[in-house]
Amino acid sequence: MYTKNFASHLTHPVFKVTRDILSEEGLEAYVIGGYVRDLLLERPSKDIDIVVVGSGLELAKKVAQKLRVKKVNYFTSFGTANFKYKDLDIEFVGARKESYRSDSRKPIVENGTLSDDQNRRDFTINALAFDLRKESFGNLIDPFDGLSDLENKIIRTPLDPERTYSDDPLRMLRAIRFATQLDFKIKIESLHAIRDHAHRLDIISKERIISEVNKILLTDQPSRGFKLLFSTRLIHQFFPELVALEGIETINGKSHKDNFYHTLEVVDNISKVTDNLWLRWAALLHDIAKPPTKRFDEKVGWTFHGHEDLGARMVPKIFRRLTLPMDQKMKYVKKLVRLHLRPIALVKGDVTDSAIRRLLNEAGDDIDDLMLLCNADITSKNEFKVRKYKNNFALVKQKLKDVEEKDHVRNFQPPVSGVEIMDAFGIGPCNEIGVIKASIKNAILDGVIPNEKQPALEMMLKIGKDLGLEPVQNR
Repeated sequence: MYTKNFASHLTHPVFKVTRDILSEEGLEAYVIGGYVRDLLLERPSKDIDIVVVGSGLELAKKVAQKLRVKKVNYFTSFGTANFKYKDLDIEFVGARKESYRSDSRKPIVENGTLSDDQNRRDFTINALAFDLRKESFGNLIDPFDGLSDLENKIIRTPLDPERTYSDDPLRMLRAIRFATQLDFKIKIESLHAIRDHAHRLDIISKERIISEVNKILLTDQPSRGFKLLFSTRLIHQFFPELVALEGIETINGKSHKDNFYHTLEVVDNISKVTDNLWLRWAALLHDIAKPPTKRFDEKVGWTFHGHEDLGARMVPKIFRRLTLPMDQKMKYVKKLVRLHLRPIALVKGDVTDSAIRRLLNEAGDDIDDLMLLCNADITSKNEFKVRKYKNNFALVKQKLKDVEEKDHVRNFQPPVSGVEIMDAFGIGPCNEIGVIKASIKNAILDGVIPNEKQPALEMMLKIGKDLGLEPVQNR
C-alpha cells in the first residue's frame, strides 16, 4: 500500500540514524501520527512518534546513543521511551493492538503489527505513516486513504465510528478539536455516532475533557468547535451553564437575543486580538448568569439585572467543577466577568472623571484586558449601532489614558497609611482607621482632593476631628 515517497521531507538526523540502526539490526519502524499529518499539511510540529514492530525501548536506547543524547525516559509498563533532541520531543513505542471494556477508556494492550497500530488510531489523518527502513525509506503507508482526507479536509475514523467513539469517548472531543484547529469537516456518519455516544463522556476525567476544550478555545475561530460541541450534545454532559444560554424567548412580541450565539461571537471577537486563554475564558463566561437573572418587564421587555455580579460568583464553582486552576487565573476571570459592563455603561452615559478613576482602581493592571473584552462584547446586526458604540468606546479609552496620566489611580493605595493615622492620633488598631482611609480614597476617586500626600493628611485631620479624635500634637 505504498502510494508516494516523502524521503526528501525526512531530513532530520533522527530519521537517518534510525534508518541506519534498523538496517543493521534487521528491525522495522515507522514515523506515525501527528508529525506525519502536520508535515503533509506544512504545519510546524515538535513531536515525533516512532512505532516499532518489536521493542520501542531498545530502539530508543540505540538511537539516543548514536545521537549522543544522555537522558532517555523509559516507561517500561507502557513499552515507551522518549527523549529530547535539539528542538524535538521524540517518542518510541512498540506497535500494539488494543481492545476495550465498556466501562473504561483504558485499553487491553497486546503486541501487534503496523497494521494493528494503524487500526487503533482515532482518525485516518492520524494513521498515516512513513517507512523508516532503508529499502523503502520515506514511503507513505496509507491504508485508510488518509492522504485524500487531508486534501479534502475531512475528519474520518479508520474503522466504524460507532466502535471508535465507544471504545474511547475522548476521541469525540478530539474530532471536534481537530476539525476546529484545521478547519476540516467531520464526516456525517461520525457526527451521528458522536451524538449517539455523547453520554459516554461520563467515563472520561474532567482534566482530559477540559484539556480538549482549552485547545478548542485557543483556535482562531473557537465558535466552530463550540457549535459542534452543542449540536452533538457533548457540551451538555459537562457544561450545563453554557447550554442554558441557548434559545430565544418571546412575550408580547418582545424577544431577547440568543445569548449562547452572542457569547460565541464575543469569543471569536476576542480571539482576533489575543491568544490569552484566560481572557478567552472571561469572554466565554461573561454572560453566564443571564439565564438565572432573566426577567420580563412589561415596560422595558427582557432584563438581566445583576448578571455580572452573579456571574462572578459562579466562576469559582465552574472552575472547580471543570478542574480549571483555582488560583490567580480564576480570580482574573472572575474580576473581568464582574466588571464587564462597566466600560459599556460609560459608553452609554456621561464619562465623568470620577467614574473613570473608580474603574481604573478596580480593574488595576487588568484594565487593558477588560477594555478588549468590552470591545469584543459590542455585537449587533445593526452596523450603524456597532459603529456608534465603537466610536464612543474609543472616547472612553482615551479618557482612561488621560485620567491615568493625570491622577495615577490604577492600583493606588491612599497616600496616608494606617500606621500614620495611628501615630497622628495616638491610637491603636480600630474601626476609625478604616473609616479615615476609605474616606480619603473615595475623595481622591471622586476628584475632591488630588492623589497627593499633603491634601490627604489635611483630610485625615478633618475626618479624625469629625470622629472625635484629637491629634497628638494638640494634646
